[in-house]
Amino acid sequence: MYFYQRIKDIREDSDKSQTEIARILNMKQQQYARYESGTQEIPLHHIIALAKYYNISLDYLTGLTDTPKKLF
Repeated sequence: MYFYQRIKDIREDSDKSQTEIARILNMKQQQYARYESGTQEIPLHHIIALAKYYNISLDYLTGLTDTPKKLF
């Protein structure tokens, strides 16, 4: 699974909109949509912010493992 598909799936599973997540990352929805489509690389600080927000490990968020683990 590609990383950008994982962040989209996690968002949808959490019943969040792109606008809500973009607001958390302090950006516009259009920019966040580019992350989910894979047309723009997501910066590390946003990956970390998403992992904290969803309370999941970076390994799962980035697709290095298919086993979700909570951060805390």
